[in-house]
Formats: sequence, structure tokens, C-alpha cells
Amino acid sequence: MEIGVPKEIKNQEFRVGLSPHSVSVLHERGHQVFVEAGAGAGSGFTDDDYLKVGAQIVSSPRSAWDREMVVKVKEPLASEYEFLANDRILFTYLHLAADRALTEVLIDAGTLSISYETVRLADGRLPLLTPMSIIAGRLSVQFGARFLERQQGGRGVLLGGIPGVPPGNVVVLGGGIVGTEATRMAVGLGARVQIFDINVDRLAYLETLFGSRVELLYSTPTQIEAAVTQADLVVGAVLVLGRKPPVLVSRKRVSQMHPGSVIVDVAVDQGGCIETVRPTSHAQPTYEIDGVLHYAVPNMPGAVPWTATQALNNSTLPYVLKLAEFGTDALERDPALAQGVNVKHHRLVHPAVREVFPDLS
Repeated sequence: MEIGVPKEIKNQEFRVGLSPHSVSVLHERGHQVFVEAGAGAGSGFTDDDYLKVGAQIVSSPRSAWDREMVVKVKEPLASEYEFLANDRILFTYLHLAADRALTEVLIDAGTLSISYETVRLADGRLPLLTPMSIIAGRLSVQFGARFLERQQGGRGVLLGGIPGVPPGNVVVLGGGIVGTEATRMAVGLGARVQIFDINVDRLAYLETLFGSRVELLYSTPTQIEAAVTQADLVVGAVLVLGRKPPVLVSRKRVSQMHPGSVIVDVAVDQGGCIETVRPTSHAQPTYEIDGVLHYAVPNMPGAVPWTATQALNNSTLPYVLKLAEFGTDALERDPALAQGVNVKHHRLVHPAVREVFPDLS
């Protein structure tokens, strides 16, 4: 199969769809990989690195896109819509629930669109979302601590405190992968942490990880409101597969937070769980509303591309191989991969996304 790897064009997105190692494995299996010049530079991979493992370097985006399968990291942007066609497979993160325009374009183009974040195993795990969720969760507190610094516009709070001065308060909304990793980082820094979730079994599991070092709370509006107004850092970590998450924090509650507090909403790529959140970028990551600093970069792992690209490829490569070997028949062979299909034959087919856009179904 001919496989294209275009350069990512999202603002300061430095990851790349296939690493040289992945290209090497595909080349050894007899597949041809066409990598756009400079596509791997942001992750620390040179064109020579790709040439050494059998890739062909192409000079234009179209030369990478006009292949049987295109492997990316982030969703196509408007300038890439012209490359979408019904004779190819697109394998990437899509997050269509937050992007009606892209959903419509993919339906019109008829591109077989397989989204990393909806590939789902029989036990409910999301193998291609997990590595980026781990990174985003850890980064949420790293960035939160940074923007709490006074020079960055924050309150000037040291999350870990020091003897004689209390630690900062961190509220984590959601106890999944992102929330767990955010908590791990916050606890490591010495912060006071509260986690909210609606799954009692998940809260019980988190107790086995963190014990009495965190406060594990069932998610109710009253409890969230009380915690958020006292928080120095709020991390939005809610995931609803294929759908927009519910809004857990209203603008009214944001306005009651301490001036200089920070919100990091990792759920922004699906629409966000904080009412005042809108997408930002690595170039301009924050904005202020009611004195509260908001960080809402949809592609947070793009800040650490050397780590993120390799972590992503460790998970995506087996599925890329199946698609390369068997084409669309891979969907019949692998039920988890079939769960990743969002658009097929000019139709929106993923049940969760169809609920978001019923008029497109």
C-alpha cells in the first residue's frame, strides 16, 4: 500500500504521524511510505532519518495526501480539505463532535475516516487515546503550575507550598486517564488535591492509587461549585466518547474564583467542560475571563513532540499495519479498529457523533 505522511499544519503542532521506526517496519513489509519534507523535524526526525529506513521524501502536501492511506496526528484543517477524496483512508485524531464543518466536509468527500480517539477495545479501553491522555494529564498540572506564577498572570501560588505556608488547591474534574495523571503530578508537587467523578468504582480504584493523599468526591453540582471557588488550579478532565462533555463549571462559578487562579481544560478538544473555555493555541495559550487565567490548547501533547510522537506510534503502528496489509478488510478483522470509523461511503456512521449531529446522519 502507498501511505502518505503530510506535515502537520495546526498551530505549533510538532508531532508527526509516523516515526522513522514505524516507517522502517512498514517498508520491511513491502509498503511504500511518502513523507512530506520536514514533517518529522519538530519531533527531532530529519528527512535523512526517513530516507535511511526506506521512505520517499516528497516536496508538497499533495504528494503526501494523494495516497491510498494518509496517517496524521491532528484533524485536517481548511487548507487541506481539497486533498480529501473517497479513494483513500484517513487515520488520525478527528474529534468531530467539536467540529461540524469538518464533519460535513468528510461526508461530502466520502473519505474513509478512522479516528484514533474512538478506536475501542471490547473492555471499553481506548488504546490510541490513552498515551496522549497520559501526556495531557501530566502537562495540565505542569502548565497550570507555570501559569500560576505571577509573571505569567497567575496568583503567585507555589502548588507544593513550603513549611509554614499551605500548598495550593487543585481540583480535578474527572477521574479517568487524564484526571489520574493530573492528580499524580499534583500530588507529586505536594498540592492539596480533590478529584470528582460520577463512577464510584473508579473513585474506589483511585483510592488504591493515592490513599489519603487526595480527597475523592462524588461529582454533584453543589460539591463542584464549593471546590472550584476555592481552587488555585482547576483541571477539566472529562471524557464522553465521541460527544461533547457536559458543562460542569458555569461562568458564574468562574467569576467567584480567586483572581489569578488557573483553569486548564484538557476536554477542550471535544468542546470543554468549563462554560468559559474556548480553544487556544501553543502560540497564544491563555486568556483571562473575570480575572481567571484559562489555558485551553486542544493539542497539548504537541508541546512535547519527541515523547508524544513515539508514544503515539507505539500504539498506532499495529493498526496502521493492519490497514496497510488488508485495506478496508481490516475493519472486519479487527472490531476495535472498526469502532474507530466515523465517516464511510459519504455517511456519518459513528453512533456517538451521529447523536451530536442527527441532521447529518
